[in-house]
Amino acid sequence: MVMNVELRHLRALAAIGDEGTITGAAAVLRISQPALSRTLDQLERRVGTRLVERTTRSLALTAEGERLNERAHRILGELDDALAEAAGSTRPLRIGFAWAALGAHTVELLRSWRRDHPRTPVEAHHLADPYAALVRGSVDAVFLRALPERTAPDLAVLPLYSEPRVAAVSTDDPLAVRPEVSLRELAGRTVALCATAATTSGALWPAGGGPEATRTVSNVDEWLTSIATGEAVGLTAEATRHSHPHPAVRYLPLTDAGPVTVHFLAPAAAGHPATAAFRAHARAVLPATGTAPPVPGRRDVRA
Repeated sequence: MVMNVELRHLRALAAIGDEGTITGAAAVLRISQPALSRTLDQLERRVGTRLVERTTRSLALTAEGERLNERAHRILGELDDALAEAAGSTRPLRIGFAWAALGAHTVELLRSWRRDHPRTPVEAHHLADPYAALVRGSVDAVFLRALPERTAPDLAVLPLYSEPRVAAVSTDDPLAVRPEVSLRELAGRTVALCATAATTSGALWPAGGGPEATRTVSNVDEWLTSIATGEAVGLTAEATRHSHPHPAVRYLPLTDAGPVTVHFLAPAAAGHPATAAFRAHARAVLPATGTAPPVPGRRDVRA
């Protein structure tokens, strides 16, 4: 039986998971590193298992630590919500986006929400991994194009709309003068992929005609730089063209690649009272799309 686990223990684990180092977590919590290490040791003894693997050079959560870290974020978030409610206030609704947000639709969605719901502010968070943040409870809902193979069973998924794919090439690339390109013309090239928000894989190409190599990057700046310098080409959703123009990158329509579906994900039992209203608002404001194919392990909603 787990006994005497306190909120300070959960806050310590959550900070370590977020920051990735004892030094960073201690700074966030405003305590000393030795004090944080003692708190972590106490938590592991009381839970009865190793939660963090520590060496002189690295730190990583164990599988048990990852699971408890996700629960800790949710517990702490629900506590903060309950305290705010008891004090007669409601925190902003937190919405997570990947690097391109919703492209040209982003500003209209948020402006119209503010106009129609002036008492319920929305915070838009640009996140490296929106899905992980949603599972931890760091945000209330997210917009995603690339769904995980299996989503958490307590999440509801709403397919919103589809947007075309485009290719991104250097302005020095011979293809840059073309009005459009095909996957066949990109075969044999190096393709830059984002580590957390990729909507591209070799499966897009016909058998035997895929990219020569792939290069995984951490964020949109690295992605754009690798393309601008001619080291790679990119395939992405139309929203990237709007959100991330670059003077040395040309975006070209792809003639033979299917569209990307934009999804809205939130807990089926919403943690914020405005989540359902925001879902309905997004469905009304954003362009409609056809029914997306089902993904195993996810719970779809249609309104």
